[in-house]
Amino acid sequence: MAIPVILVVDDEALLRMLAADHFADAGFEVLEAANGAKALALLAERPDIGAVMTDVQMPGDPDGFALARRVRELCPDCAIVVVSGRASPGPGDMARDARYLSKPYRGEEVVRIVEDLLAA
Repeated sequence: MAIPVILVVDDEALLRMLAADHFADAGFEVLEAANGAKALALLAERPDIGAVMTDVQMPGDPDGFALARRVRELCPDCAIVVVSGRASPGPGDMARDARYLSKPYRGEEVVRIVEDLLAA
């Protein structure tokens, strides 16, 4: 079985590294991006990405909600988790079949959610 690849997107380096560590410990190959534009570039380069975890509020365009919707267009089968400590999703914000998680979250919780989405 192939090692699952996840892209962790967060402008806060420490939070991005902590999330990356949780996924690496769970057996994922982890890619990191500090904003939506870098995430989209990685998605174009790496068709093996099977999951994306993104923060909502990041500098530049797109924000996390828009990134998640774009990921769904580019990767219909990707597992998507959107996280935020400030913004809650409104109507039309979330990508189809994406999950929302409030910060702070437990690392084991977000890993389990992504594993469940990948298994579905």
